Amino acid sequence: MKFEAAFHSSFASIGSLPKEGLPEIALIGRSNVGKSSLINALAERRDLAKTSATPGKTRTLNYYLINRKFYVVDMPGYGYAKQAKSERIEWARVAEQYFLKREELKAVGILVDSRHPKLESDEMVLQWFRDNEISCFLVLTKADKARQQEISRHTRLLSEIHSEARIFITSSAESRGFSELRKFMLEAAFSRDA
Repeated sequence: MKFEAAFHSSFASIGSLPKEGLPEIALIGRSNVGKSSLINALAERRDLAKTSATPGKTRTLNYYLINRKFYVVDMPGYGYAKQAKSERIEWARVAEQYFLKREELKAVGILVDSRHPKLESDEMVLQWFRDNEISCFLVLTKADKARQQEISRHTRLLSEIHSEARIFITSSAESRGFSELRKFMLEAAFSRDA
């Protein structure tokens, strides 16, 4: 299964988001967890989403049109301490509005670095989704940089806490896990239960 992907646009506010009603799947995670790399790997392109070694690069909701049928939304990263506090608070407000009120939103993928289980910022975000009864799927990124034993332990920890969430193990460097993730995202975008 292939994702024909194209960058659509960036949006800085909820009021400016697309209004044509296409399904949306949002990707959120800590700064530098690999959201842009994941989008590039899903689309099998190197330059679709701009990657950066500098944390906090994404500061808008970046929309990518997939197969002309649904959007993948790249959210700003959380946990980047060098951003101004006022900017972090504003993005938290925008994200909260998006997750709680956006009717087009069909699924949320939370990206977690496979090398770093149980980071406080990840746990806070996962808890917020649980508290607000918003289902999500989890994507362990950078699996090529972690030992298999670490990945297994991390997966076990996450499934004990978030038993209802699907967990995908991915590596952009090794093109690992993307076929299964594409299939899941396509089904989630058009699920009648969503």
